[in-house]
Amino acid sequence: MNKKISKLLTVMLAIVLALGLTACSKKEEAKNSPTGENSDIEALLSAEPENSREAAELYQKLMKKEEDVLTGNMELWEKVFLLVDKDNITVGDDNNYGSFLLKIIEDGKDKFSEAELKLLKAGAEQIKGLEEKLMALEEKYPDCTGAKGEGSSIDADSAGMSGNGSEMQGFPEFQGKDLDGNDVNSSELFSGNTVTVVNFWFTTCKPCVGELGDLDALNNDLAQKGGAVVGINAFTLDGDQDAIRAAKEILSKKGASYKNIWFASDSDAGKFTSGLYAFPTTYVVDKNGAIIGQPIVGAITAAEQAEKLNALIDQALESSK
Repeated sequence: MNKKISKLLTVMLAIVLALGLTACSKKEEAKNSPTGENSDIEALLSAEPENSREAAELYQKLMKKEEDVLTGNMELWEKVFLLVDKDNITVGDDNNYGSFLLKIIEDGKDKFSEAELKLLKAGAEQIKGLEEKLMALEEKYPDCTGAKGEGSSIDADSAGMSGNGSEMQGFPEFQGKDLDGNDVNSSELFSGNTVTVVNFWFTTCKPCVGELGDLDALNNDLAQKGGAVVGINAFTLDGDQDAIRAAKEILSKKGASYKNIWFASDSDAGKFTSGLYAFPTTYVVDKNGAIIGQPIVGAITAAEQAEKLNALIDQALESSK
């Protein structure tokens, strides 16, 4: 899979899977609307929080509303995604999903009826506005993205991840580098830690970025036990320098100093990364390189997710004794 396709899939599948988890329950009640319950979007866009707490609450409401826009007519949005030219795709300089979707819709407008186009364009414009508001909040209140949400948890088999959860599988071997250009190989990385928490993310994934601070705190805690957190930004595969600079900038902004690495996209680890169906996704690996249990699909900031992650970490630490 080439880099352009990989980047497309990380963006599109992260949206499709994460939102598809709730789409079934909403599909019938919002059959003829691109936005579901969208009557308060204008109120959200005009709201001006007075402090960080209010900003965090507004941020979560905006993200939930963006979810509603897509789940309101998921089958139609999936039809849009299938029309993407996978060999010529860019998210856009403004990293705005709404602008991205509007371009896809415009390029494939002959594939939709007039009514469908009206629904899609309205939804994409709303997403664009929501994204602009989210970015404004991030700039004014940098901590607002770290608010604890309810999160989501799904069976790993349903997410297309690992197979039999009762069997420990080895994390794919790799020879790579960290974001500063230092060599990293999987055997030394895992054997040097009592436990390694491997977090897959990408730069324009808001839930991914929102948990970076929590992952850094976890890394500090694990260091006391001989463990570590390692990040793998899917955009940085093959040493993409632009992607590496962008990832380092975000990590610095979030105060996250734990190791992030990249490797070749055509390596076993690269193919493993390209095969993930949701971001963020977090694996726990013991000192022998074995994956412990099932991955945590979705942000670890939710209490339920954090509890599952801690249980896997304890299991890995026990196996290291």
